[in-house]
Amino acid sequence: MDKVIIKDHLPFEMPKTKHSLVQEWRFLTFMHWEVNPEKIACHLPEGIELDLYKGRAFVGLIPFMMKDVHPRLLLPIPGISNFPEFNIRTYVKVDNKPGVYFLTLDAESYITSLYAPLAYGLPYQYAKGGVQVEGNKYIWDSRRKIKGFELSGFSQKLGSIKTSQKGSIEEFLFERYCLYTKYKNKICIGYTSHNQWTFYEAKASFTINNLTKSFDLGINNLFEPDYTHVSDGVYVNAWSLQNVS
Repeated sequence: MDKVIIKDHLPFEMPKTKHSLVQEWRFLTFMHWEVNPEKIACHLPEGIELDLYKGRAFVGLIPFMMKDVHPRLLLPIPGISNFPEFNIRTYVKVDNKPGVYFLTLDAESYITSLYAPLAYGLPYQYAKGGVQVEGNKYIWDSRRKIKGFELSGFSQKLGSIKTSQKGSIEEFLFERYCLYTKYKNKICIGYTSHNQWTFYEAKASFTINNLTKSFDLGINNLFEPDYTHVSDGVYVNAWSLQNVS
């Protein structure tokens, strides 16, 4: 994977300080459902505003692999730096700067699941799972041990590789370069820098999906996303949280 980050496409400047973490996001399936804005807005902290695409709100379910996660000046640690993650996110803005907000981040990493909520206020939960690649298929499964929420299925590439066009739904969903969270009663931002997404349109097939159901978002069919895409992934620089001024 190309580890040179081209910055021409970034919608805003990254911090002047050095990034704190290096990681790769690999073998991603992006599944999105349109939802009633009121259903998703009630999950947002005060100070974080729902971002809409032509008046429409979306929630995304994204299984993928976190690879070679490590602090900038250190090396990846075998058995710790690679793990599957399954997150549910929506699209938000603060002071008109677009980003993402996570409803949950399920991961097969005890360290991340313990450390990230304390250090960053991110809602990580430990879950057993896996993401595998077989030809044009990405196969994923996850089960949260405490409450038993599960996700299982696969996605399959369709057509040729693409990048998002200006003003498209794909640009709205993919080209996000920060996250927002509430940490110690303050709205915080975490910047991420990576190359522009390349992706394929895809078809998703589920065995079970009660992970998304657990948030009562009013989705009529949890087995039929409105949009499905897959991507081989990106190399990422990530910054520590900053208070939103």
